[in-house]
Amino acid sequence: MQDYIQKRVLDICAYILETKATVRRAAQVFRVSKSTVHKDMTERLPSLNKHLAQEVKAILDENKAERHLRGGEATRRKYKEII
Repeated sequence: MQDYIQKRVLDICAYILETKATVRRAAQVFRVSKSTVHKDMTERLPSLNKHLAQEVKAILDENKAERHLRGGEATRRKYKEII
């Protein structure tokens, strides 16, 4: 793995652990695609640091479980502004 990729993986990992950010939010902050963030966290990070990979996986799983609630809240706010 090239050095700049390793640095990006560890930077994104640190950001997700600090902020409990979603894949989408991390992608926006680091200006990469959601696919890149997902691949970095699920495939590349475990080869660098298994412990960090487990911590990030727990956060990503939590975000995935709450995804439908966040979408519903966003829709509620959208229609509340219209009315």
